[in-house]
Amino acid sequence: MLVTVPVDSRRDPLATLADLPGVRDACQQARDEIDRMLWDRDVRARAGELAVESRVQGARASAALEGAEVSLAAMRGGIAEEDSPVGRAVAAAVAVTAAVPSQVDTFGRAPLQVIAHLHVLATRGFAADDDRGRPRADETVVDPLHLGSLPPVRDISPRLDALATVLTRPTEAPAVLVAAIVHGELLALRPFAWGSGLIARATVRCVLAARGVDPDLLGAPELGMLSAGRPSYVKALRGYASGEPDGVAEWITWNAQAISLSNQTV
Repeated sequence: MLVTVPVDSRRDPLATLADLPGVRDACQQARDEIDRMLWDRDVRARAGELAVESRVQGARASAALEGAEVSLAAMRGGIAEEDSPVGRAVAAAVAVTAAVPSQVDTFGRAPLQVIAHLHVLATRGFAADDDRGRPRADETVVDPLHLGSLPPVRDISPRLDALATVLTRPTEAPAVLVAAIVHGELLALRPFAWGSGLIARATVRCVLAARGVDPDLLGAPELGMLSAGRPSYVKALRGYASGEPDGVAEWITWNAQAISLSNQTV
């Protein structure tokens, strides 16, 4: 967990996490599954089609994890246009996921800029302009995963700054591990009153693309997360939020397994 790692005193704080039990093997397995998908001739022949399908499947899965579960038919039938809680959540998931390809290059050098931009997109049409793209000013948060244990407002900026520092330093850590840490830190911190989960899951895509693991964004990591189930998602995230080495290892491994699972479905 980033708040337990003195990032100013270690040259490569993320690399140390790869030595936690089971982490390196899980990350390698996820990378192998991605490579298997990318080297598949049928996949390469349909890359454009699969990239579009990845965005649809990923947005649907991310919205479902946010509590707005709809069928693929409903996704394609225009539910995102409905002015309802479910429609708004689906529309936000679609907007955030669709924006990732254009944000990959920026994410590598200015991750907080991308995170803010994705929140602006997620809250278009129903949040006050002053709240869009800005960290929350109080401890009122929509918590669809029922995580509880909300960090105080005063912790948001230091932890986001620490996250940006770690992300923009060279690291020998596997990209899957880096993606897991960004995902976990944003969900544990919940910097926004609404939509932090959607953005946290989108950053997994950003990391994998920016670090050359899935540059064409053909995988759908959110689909693997949904397949793993919300209870296991919450359990693993609470382990990360504890800051205990076993909990952090469980979280990274869970992310790696979700990524593996999603690529096995392609």
